[in-house]
Formats: sequence, structure tokens, C-alpha cells
Amino acid sequence: MTPKAKRAVRTALQTLAAVAAVLPALAAIVADSSELAVAAPWLVAAAASAAVVAGVVARIMAAPWFETVLDRFGIGLDDRPATAPTSRGDVPR
Repeated sequence: MTPKAKRAVRTALQTLAAVAAVLPALAAIVADSSELAVAAPWLVAAAASAAVVAGVVARIMAAPWFETVLDRFGIGLDDRPATAPTSRGDVPR
């Protein structure tokens, strides 16, 4: 799996975890209100949609052109592996 795809999957999973953390409180509110109970399936669909949208946005943000934009603001990620010093023994101690 490419780093871009991994980043998108991780973001979607993070969003699902955040939604799952809020779900018990939402269930308690829905249990107390019959009007909200009718809307519960829509709320579940909205939570799933939020996770999908977060994954898509993460995939777009991992694109090289978007990474360039993020680098300009100082918040880009560098997926290149770190390289060892290649000079004549100038290794920091």
C-alpha cells in the first residue's frame, strides 16, 4: 500500500473512532426523544459519510501538488526515507 493510501485509510479510521466516541452520548439523547429516534438512521449515515469524506480529503491532501501547497505553509509531510550522511566521517556524535 502506498503512503498516500495509508494516510487516507488512517484518516478515515481516525474519523470513525471519533464518531464512535460520541455515539454513546448521541444514543442517550436519542433514547429520550422520539423525534430524534426517527432521525437516528440518518445520523448513522451522516457519520459514515463523514468518515468517507475524511478519507477522500486525506487522499487529495497526499497528492504531490497539494503537498507542495502544504509545504509553503510549513505543514507538509516528507515521505522520503531518511538517508545516512555520505561525507568522510562527518557523523554527529
